[in-house]
Amino acid sequence: MSASWWRWAAAIVPALVLYFTPSGLPVETRHLLAIFAGTIIALISRPMPMGTSVVIGMVLLVLTGTLTATRALAGFSSPTAWMIFSAFLFARAVSATGFGPRVAYLLIHRIGHNTLSLGYALAATNLVLAPFIPSDTGRGGGVVFPVARSLALALGDPPRTSAYLILVGYLSTYTTSGMFLTSMAANPIVADMARQVGKLEITFLTWALAAIVPGLLTLAGGTYITLRMTNPETGGVKAARTMAAAKLAELGGLSGREVRLVLILLAVMTGWVSSPWHGVHNAFVALAGLSALVVASVVTWDELLGEARAWDALLWFGPILMMTDELAKAGVFDVLAASVAGWTAGMPWPVAGAALATGYLYIHYAFASMTAQATALFAGFLSTGIAAGCPPLMLALILGAFSSLNAGITHYGTGSATVFFGAGFVPQSQWWRVGFVVSLWTLTCWLGIGPLWFRLIGIWP
Repeated sequence: MSASWWRWAAAIVPALVLYFTPSGLPVETRHLLAIFAGTIIALISRPMPMGTSVVIGMVLLVLTGTLTATRALAGFSSPTAWMIFSAFLFARAVSATGFGPRVAYLLIHRIGHNTLSLGYALAATNLVLAPFIPSDTGRGGGVVFPVARSLALALGDPPRTSAYLILVGYLSTYTTSGMFLTSMAANPIVADMARQVGKLEITFLTWALAAIVPGLLTLAGGTYITLRMTNPETGGVKAARTMAAAKLAELGGLSGREVRLVLILLAVMTGWVSSPWHGVHNAFVALAGLSALVVASVVTWDELLGEARAWDALLWFGPILMMTDELAKAGVFDVLAASVAGWTAGMPWPVAGAALATGYLYIHYAFASMTAQATALFAGFLSTGIAAGCPPLMLALILGAFSSLNAGITHYGTGSATVFFGAGFVPQSQWWRVGFVVSLWTLTCWLGIGPLWFRLIGIWP
């Protein structure tokens, strides 16, 4: 503990100050805010595992009499928590069957005709897997990074090409994480906070339809920008395709498990997209899919029990959702929006919205977790933007996407950054330069082109 005393102090001291300092808020609300703030800071400073920090916060709410036990445990009944839990288990099935690497090598073999298209093959891998693997570490670090590393080795490990492949693998992970409700762990939390703060209903279809144009433009342009900035060597592409063909030969034809997995995933995707018509919550569509995976022997129940990240997510997402729900009911987000409304006072709403979105993106320089930033700041930024006159749904979707896209600007912005950067292919200075330039393209796509698309599809009148 002595080695990380500052991590404990960072979480405990502000919470104690908020807890004991009188304010205009009711006592229970002030105590709730203090414990929530301490929990969020603990998620950022990491004095202990994230799940432990959140469970301690939940326990303190009951021990201090701030909430009853029933209210404190209410987060575990949230469909949002079970939605993300189910998505993690789908990721386990994709990994256990070998379907994820198969998709990557197939795309490389089919479209990897030059260095640029190799990058697009890695980006396409992320795009195909994103709706079903909500863990950036699982998808990026567990599937895309090993493929990018294998490609670099097949090409003879030239330094500029290796840097290009690693950067594209990393940046495309976070571009695609912002394109689907189920492609990043915090996205369902963002959707839940949008419902609490702005009375907005963001479904899987709403998010995917809104993100498809700016997301694909970001993905395509970001890959090209990375190519231009890394200037990779041009030889050896044939060797990469040969390696991909060899890997596919090792995997053989689609196994029965993989066929059943694909059919079930397509059925689940259909259920998510059509949820506005059949009325079944997305979480129960996902749980039905999980049941089908076990019944069809795609995975065993013991394999699902072994997916520690899913159970960890359930344990700490539930309490976080509960705390944000209680804060919304207490009107804290409304007070926060009113208190910071001066930042955007007098600005036309397009300027205010762009300023808020840009600030939200670049404030991630101070964060090492996408989920921590989204949980701490999303509601406040959305409330402020709504107060400034921004179209609520459009701003919520942009901030939601930026909750993932912001991870690309640094080498510490999220969990899988340690996997990609730690491999040693990309110097830190180059990582930051490429990340910043790509972030400018991101802003162009989402704040310049995006609103035109949103208007076309009716996101704002």
